[in-house]
Amino acid sequence: MRDFPSCFGENGVQVADSSSSNATKTAQNLVTCVYQCRLRGRSCLITVVWSKNLMGQGLSVGIDDSANQSLCKVDIKPWLFSKRKGSKSLEANSSKIDIYWDFSSAKFGSGPEPLEGFYVGVVFDRQMVLLLGDLRKEAFKKTNATPVPSNAVFIAKRENIFGKKVFRTKAQFCDNGQIHDLMIECDTIGVTDPYLVIRVDSKIVMQVKQLRWKFRGNHTIAVDGLAVEVFWDVHNWLFSTTLGNAVFLFKTCLSAEKLWASQPLSDPNSQALSFSLILHALKNE
Repeated sequence: MRDFPSCFGENGVQVADSSSSNATKTAQNLVTCVYQCRLRGRSCLITVVWSKNLMGQGLSVGIDDSANQSLCKVDIKPWLFSKRKGSKSLEANSSKIDIYWDFSSAKFGSGPEPLEGFYVGVVFDRQMVLLLGDLRKEAFKKTNATPVPSNAVFIAKRENIFGKKVFRTKAQFCDNGQIHDLMIECDTIGVTDPYLVIRVDSKIVMQVKQLRWKFRGNHTIAVDGLAVEVFWDVHNWLFSTTLGNAVFLFKTCLSAEKLWASQPLSDPNSQALSFSLILHALKNE
């Protein structure tokens, strides 16, 4: 998660120029998901990057230690007919980590993430450290991993979303939480008084008027009984001479009690764990 932009500051979301320009230049369909887990009792981060371009779908899996030092990484480059099923063994601190994947019957939507019919598994010492997808039985059979649930917790997601006035995506605001329809609406072209509207499942949860004066800020909304802090930065949409991107951050914080209820393998004495959803909204020309 070390490549995630710094998203906090006195004026709300703060995004480095390099991150903004890079996202605009590449403008590719990209989703980055970060999971926190434990390897031999030590905390680590597993970063899964889903990509989509003219060549097809792509995937990379990287594992970092608690100090954000890379332990290992594997890139499954965009495939046409090959690479849809396989495995890769990696070395991390003299230990073996196996990554398995099967997309041979996967179904995709408009985004880079598969919707169903797939699995991605990370195995360490015969334990399934992280398992993604709905083909769970097939994953355990293939990997010969101990059939116990992984202790990985979904802690962050970053996504590029595209639109003209309306930007849509699916969103979870906590690990194992309900999947919601999230819509951001903002018309900044030819409008004397642009405004920002955010909807969750078609319900308006936030409105910002006089956006030229409030192009950065933060506001708290409620979703699934959780307080979700929303940060926004639409400066590039309003004042940039080029087709820049806006950034939105949705941040929640689960108490240790709720985390223990949703993740029985977690440490009940652990501190509250936050979840961050970062959206880079790029306007189509």
